[in-house]
Amino acid sequence: MHAHRRGVAGLVQVRGDGHRPARRDDPGRRARPAVHRLGRPRRERLPRPRHVPHRPAERRRAPGLRLRHPLLRRGRARPAAAAHRAGGARPPAARAQARPRRADRLPEVDRRPRPAFPAGGVVSGLGRFSGRVALVTGAGSGIGAACAARLAAEGAFVGVLDLRAAAAKTTAAAIRARGDTATALTCDVSDEKQVEQAVAELVASFGRVDVLHSNAAVLDADVYGRDRDLAGLDTAVWDRTMEVNLRGAMLMVKHTVPAMPDGGAIVLTSSVSALVGDTMHAAYGSSKSALIGFTRYVATMYGSRGVRCNAVAPALVLTAAAQRALTPAQLADKAAERLLPWACTVDDVANLVSFLLSDEARCITGQTVTIDSGTLAHRPQHAVHQWRDAQ
Repeated sequence: MHAHRRGVAGLVQVRGDGHRPARRDDPGRRARPAVHRLGRPRRERLPRPRHVPHRPAERRRAPGLRLRHPLLRRGRARPAAAAHRAGGARPPAARAQARPRRADRLPEVDRRPRPAFPAGGVVSGLGRFSGRVALVTGAGSGIGAACAARLAAEGAFVGVLDLRAAAAKTTAAAIRARGDTATALTCDVSDEKQVEQAVAELVASFGRVDVLHSNAAVLDADVYGRDRDLAGLDTAVWDRTMEVNLRGAMLMVKHTVPAMPDGGAIVLTSSVSALVGDTMHAAYGSSKSALIGFTRYVATMYGSRGVRCNAVAPALVLTAAAQRALTPAQLADKAAERLLPWACTVDDVANLVSFLLSDEARCITGQTVTIDSGTLAHRPQHAVHQWRDAQ
């Protein structure tokens, strides 16, 4: 039996004399001849003509296999339309221009030019934020001041925002002393009216906001210093921690994203306290843990508008305030927790934040990047061994 007849026999039950059984709706119960897969009885099949008489010569298909399947016809060029058609057919180029592209139908897609990388793939850090407007909260000292100075050094117009007016003015003055542009803003990030006014003041000065680093957190002794045992925790400490660390970040994003007409980048400052538990600072760690989830929500909500959002989770950063607050024994414990012999500095965090805010990280969003000198990269036995070796 030929291959095509074996295929038909597998699909249709054929009697031994070459006929199929009668259908139920056939009143005469007459047997019908076996039907070929092309839909007509084999005895009625006629040889296909090599040319169709009514087709013009330029539209005749060359003899051979007919490409019926769309995957086979995809690579075959269609013949040009006949000149005798009324009005004629548009050339392919005209049809391509008339048909709107998908990018043209999606105005929310970020069409800003991609960064031009020099030969060799090495990107210079200078000028990555030239002409862009940056807003840094908690920039009166520490990580915020270092990040504001880094963004300004790379060409950004920086809004230095802090609850302490004197500290914000000091940071802005230091940036301007180096020949860069900065303006001081005073604001309590937990107060929505103050946040709205501060963002409006920055937009009035520079026209928009391109990057935001939400770094403000409550670390004073009256709140952070009292965040110890949960059983004796004052609820006012918990509420104030959530107001500044979590609500403040939400309000900054809420009023800054509308001022990003061409997309932008956001970095929130979390902490390694959001990733592990501890015997104290439950309010602080919980607020920083919530920031990680908030980062994913912001990235999901505004990704189609070209707005990226990431978070950084630093471990102990050796700022002047941290060195004054910690005892030598506590500093030794922190040193035993990390793998590298050096701790993070504010400049290390500023390097990471400026990278995440730049176009070099244009495909990174919704992520939390840990910078902790290897504190969370090992099992607890490492600290135990360090302690035993010290005995």
